[in-house]
This record gives sequence, structure tokens and C-alpha cells, in this order.
Amino acid sequence: MNPSSPRPRSTALALGALGVVYGDIGTSPLYAFRECVQNYPDPGTILGSISLILWTLVVLVSVKYLVLVLRADNHGEGGILALMALATGKASRLGPALTLGGIIGAALLYGDGIITPAITVLGAMEGLREAWPSTHSLVVPLALLVLVAVFAVQRHGTGRVGAVFGPIMMVWFSTLAVLGLAAILRNPRVLHALEPTYALEFLATSGWRGFSILGSVFLAVTGAEALYADLGHFGARPIRMAWTYVVFPALALNYLGQGALVLQDPTAVSNPFFRLAPPTLLVPLVLLSTAAGIVASQALISGAFSLTMQAMQMGYLPRINIDHTSAQQRGQIYIGTVNAALALGCIALVLGFRSSAALAAAYGIAVALTMVITTALLACVAKTHWQWSSTRVGCLLGGFVVLDLAFLGANLLKIQDGGWLPLGFAAILVTLMLTWQRGRSVVGRRLRARLISLHEFIESVAQDSTIRRVRGTAVFLTSNPDGTPIALAQNLKHNRVIHERVIVLWFQTSVLPHVAPEQRVTIEPRPHGFWSVTARFGFMEDPEIGFVRDACAELGLAWNDFETTYFLGRESIVQSRHPILPRWRLALFGLLSRNAQEPAAFFRIPPNRVIELGVQVEL
Repeated sequence: MNPSSPRPRSTALALGALGVVYGDIGTSPLYAFRECVQNYPDPGTILGSISLILWTLVVLVSVKYLVLVLRADNHGEGGILALMALATGKASRLGPALTLGGIIGAALLYGDGIITPAITVLGAMEGLREAWPSTHSLVVPLALLVLVAVFAVQRHGTGRVGAVFGPIMMVWFSTLAVLGLAAILRNPRVLHALEPTYALEFLATSGWRGFSILGSVFLAVTGAEALYADLGHFGARPIRMAWTYVVFPALALNYLGQGALVLQDPTAVSNPFFRLAPPTLLVPLVLLSTAAGIVASQALISGAFSLTMQAMQMGYLPRINIDHTSAQQRGQIYIGTVNAALALGCIALVLGFRSSAALAAAYGIAVALTMVITTALLACVAKTHWQWSSTRVGCLLGGFVVLDLAFLGANLLKIQDGGWLPLGFAAILVTLMLTWQRGRSVVGRRLRARLISLHEFIESVAQDSTIRRVRGTAVFLTSNPDGTPIALAQNLKHNRVIHERVIVLWFQTSVLPHVAPEQRVTIEPRPHGFWSVTARFGFMEDPEIGFVRDACAELGLAWNDFETTYFLGRESIVQSRHPILPRWRLALFGLLSRNAQEPAAFFRIPPNRVIELGVQVEL
């Protein structure tokens, strides 16, 4: 077979997906089943919980995400913001509500990004107690040491480490399968849990206890959103291959094995995952679990970086400094502010909760609510893009809504035990994102009210003989392609000169994740040495001036940075007598504006060629 054929490439991508896509859901066996049965280690609860876990994996992951959600790709990209952009594209009436839902879902995923590293690393370290009970006091310090190391290496990039993620997780899933299969062979009675009737009967007969256990069952699928978020990195086929041939069989065998062990020895309920291994293999298993926990943490951290970049490009967050850690792959980025926030959050969670069992009480509610939002957005996409009838949407996706709401309801019981943490964190992020979006909208409206049309400005310059034209090229960045940039008007007002060639440049963020190179730049010649340039970038791309300059040169409009001056406008926010925004929100927006990254750095403009001209904006 030709090595360049699709099948070997899909196999290689599927191996990579094991390390990035399935890190979170793959480490759930460390704690998920234990949380279901630790208070009720009776046979009915054991079999019912295993059956619920297995069929939840089938329905939510295999059917909902792998069959339906992965189909909703936004030009090859996935993730809740990409889904939001897709859903709002043809749903004008529901646009604001869908946008709000996408923002809330994105904020909730940050909460998941904080808890996942903490709970997975703690769960791995707790295996030491099975080998050496006297090491109980070392679990938290060692977990903190691992987390600090994970966050410390982020600035160096994940390219080299990522190359071994897939093989590590292949070993991990193989270990899950072998440990589970050995326990099943010793007690095959657990195979009755494969019948879905056990799950249904358990829910029907156990009442409130069964409903509360649903919150713990949900821990087994908390990484399902990553399947969709990483669609653009691997593609649907490799993600489905990895799940079908490796991940699901390994998870099923391990959960069944844990159930078989506890059926045979109820005392193993304290930590059934590590009790599956013989004592001589406990230390290697702890080391492997730690490696798997690091992989799961890395996937969530990288996802938070990508999510931040998307939100920033779409106008929901201020400009933040982004470091590119690879010259070959643009998707490998590092955001120091986000990394520091996640690190502090994880450390605080470990110090506050001190065990994976305690953290499990806070885990799941954010993901459950995100899944509800994903289903709602998916229903809109099915109706507007796939041309599904209302009946078909209601029948198929309505069932998922009921299931999502059931899990959300069960997770709401965790609020008082720590579930308020991710919700509170998400509420803060939603406030920041909506305040920034609203503030920028008001500023844009105020600035547009001051602008004169670019056509009128050019004509007035041509008719004014007192204005000098100087050699060179001036590039003025604008947020309104039809108006005169504030910096251009201010420069003329104070200096009474205009460069012999003036380029008015507008960076436009597309609703698509990527823009084709041939559609990157549009040039419109204007009279008297003026040019209008529109540069389009997708919400997952970097709007760098270098790409624009090269594209313009290919179209006949070339300029040299050494002979070009870039003019940028800077707005100073001041409070008016009758502020449009509440005072607290205006103060928050001002704080965000002052701490936003400088436009020159964000657009990668040579700093020694930049002139900034300020203007006050009253809000």
C-alpha cells in the first residue's frame, strides 16, 4: 500500500488523537466509577452504575458527538465558538440568544480547563497510597509539583512533547483494557451490565439515590466536548477511528473490570482502579497514570489557549499577547496570561479540595451545561444548514436535550459541595466578555458618529493647496472601511501633511475559521494616491501585517517597511455626565482597555515604524 494513501495517514492522525482528543475522557476511570458506588457498594448499584456508564458513553459520545456533532464542522473547524458562528450565520432572529449561549459555553469550558488538570493529577497521585499507605501526606505536595512543572513548560511549546502523547495514551488505553479484562475473567457476572435494562431498572427502582448517582456517571463523559473542539486538528475520520478501535473498548473493559472487582471484594470500593493491578505493578501504574494525567492536562491547557484566541478574534476578549511556539504549525501557541490564571486556579483547587473525591463534587456541572448549549446550537444548525424538518429536529435532538437536562439536574446537586466554583468562574468570564463586546460596540458607534466619509476627505485634501504631500507611504489602520481613520484626520490637523501614498487598511474578522489565501486581501484604488485595503482573517488565524504586505505585493501594491510609517489610533475612555454603561461596567471596560495588548504588537507591526495618535471617547 502506498504510504501516502489516506488509510495510513488516518491511522497516524488517530494515534495523535489519542493523546490530544481523548486525554480527558481517557483518565475518567481513575475516579468516575468510584464516585458512583463508594457510598452504595451493593450489587444492584454496581451493575446499574456500570450499565449507566457504558450506555452513556454509547449514546452521548458514539451517537451524539461522533455521528451528529462532528458533522457540524465550520469549514473543517469545531468547538463551541465555531458552532456558534455556524448557528448564527443563518438565524437572524435567534442570533443574540445563540451568541449568548456560545459565550456562556466558552466560559464554562474554562472552568473545565481548571478542574481537569487538578482532578486527574490528584487521582493519579492517590495510587501511591495503595502501594505505600504511609505516603498519604505526600499526595498533595506531589500533585502540586507535577502541576507546577506542567504549567512551567508551556512557554517552551508542546510540539516535541506532543509527539509522544499518542504513544503514551496508546500504552494507557492498552493497560486499561488488560487490567479490566483480567478482572472480568475472574468474575464474568459483571457482563450482565452490558444489558441496557440494568441501567433503566436501576433508575426506575432506586429513586433519588439513582438520580444523584447520575451526577457521578457523568464524570465518565466529561471529555466529550474535546472531540468536537479538536476537529480541525485531526478531522472526523481519525477521531472516530480512535474511539471505535481503541478508546471505547478500553474504557468499557476497564469499567467492567472495576465493577467485577468490587462485586468480588466490596472493600476495593475505596480505589477500584488501582486495586485492579497486582501490588508489584502499582508503582509503574502510578507513573503511567501520572503521565496520562499530564497528557489530559496538556490537552485542556492547549484548548484554553485556542479558545482564548478565537474569542479575541471574534471580539469577545481584549487583545492579549500570543506567543507562537512553532514556526511550522500556527496552531501551537502560548498565552502567558491564560497559563498563569489556569496554574493559580489548579493550585488553589488542589490546596482547597486535597483529593480527587472532593474535587469530583465540583466537576461535571460546567460540562453538563455546555452539552445542553451544544445541543441547542446543533438543533439550529440542523434546521438552517442541513434543512432538517422541525419534526426531525425535535424527535432526534429532543431526546438528547432530555438526556442532557437529566445529567445537568443531577449535577446541580453538587453546587453546595463545590459545583459553585466552575459556575462562579464562568459567570466572571461571561461578565468580562459581554462587557468587552458591549463596550467596543459603544466606542465604535461613538467614533463612527465623528467620521466623515473617506471619499469626502480625499476630495477635500485634493482641493486644499496648503496641504503638503511628502515622500513615502503611510498606512492607517481603521475599524470602518468607509470612514476616514481618526489617526489620518488627526495627523492632517496637527501636521498639515499627507504622504504621497496613503493606504487605509481594515482588518476584517470572518465568521469562518480560516480564509483562503486568494481571498485574503482586496485592494480598491482611490484617487490622489489613496488606496483602500481590506484584509480578511478567520477567527482562528493571526492578523499579521506581514501576510497583508505580501498579499498586497502580489496584487501590485507593494511597500517597504523601511520607507513606510504606520499610523494607529488610540482611544482613551472617559466617563460622561450621563454614562451609557453602568459605572461598575464602565470601570471594568476601562480596565480591560488599558491592559489590552498594543495594536502594533498584536498586528506584528515593526515598532520603530509606528506613530500613535490618541482621541478621547466619552461613554
